[in-house]
Amino acid sequence: MRTAALLSLILLAAPAGAIAKSPVLVELFTAQGCGGCRDANAYLGKLADRAGVLALTYSVDYWDYLGWTDTFARPEYAERQRAYVQRLKLREPYTPQVVIDGGQEVQGLKTAEVDRLVRAAADAPWNPPDIRFVGRHRVDVGSGRVARGGADVWLIRYDPRDAETVVKAGDNRGETVVQTNVVRQIKRLGTWRGRPHAYRVPAAPEDGLRTVVIVQAPHGGKVLGLAQAKS
Repeated sequence: MRTAALLSLILLAAPAGAIAKSPVLVELFTAQGCGGCRDANAYLGKLADRAGVLALTYSVDYWDYLGWTDTFARPEYAERQRAYVQRLKLREPYTPQVVIDGGQEVQGLKTAEVDRLVRAAADAPWNPPDIRFVGRHRVDVGSGRVARGGADVWLIRYDPRDAETVVKAGDNRGETVVQTNVVRQIKRLGTWRGRPHAYRVPAAPEDGLRTVVIVQAPHGGKVLGLAQAKS
């Protein structure tokens, strides 16, 4: 096992041909209790079907006080959004908010601006580290350029099935909220410092989830690379 891991990391460090462009990461911060979020949820559903885009939905919990406890919200999702708020020098978190590749943000109902930023991200120069899943419990990140202080390696698991929730209280009382690619788990696997490194992948909390690993500048910085495990 140790020999196989060493060989894998050597291959990741070796020069290789051009790495295919990873999907543009589009992250929507929303809430089931947010009265203005339904259209943004619907738009993300369309983005999720677009080639070259990985669209994820994070439910946040800070609207729960309006009367409905979001069934998918976790404190770590709002924490991720707060990191973007600080990095992008915003006054406060809000919904619906869309963040593109960790570097740009826009109000989630401004769909034309979201489209423009997604196209710009797709056309931007790309020099990511190679990221490879080895079985179900390991991911290897190869060599590459990284700023001082390194980068974070994040594990994200999401449900590819549309989730329908009947909201029974609050601003959306009586409405059915439909969300796409709902994030069910996020975990920091460790630090990447530009040299090949192997990371342990924990078991999924439930069946049917898809797994993504993201290499990202610290504290809500720019996405440097991502890879999705084969289903």
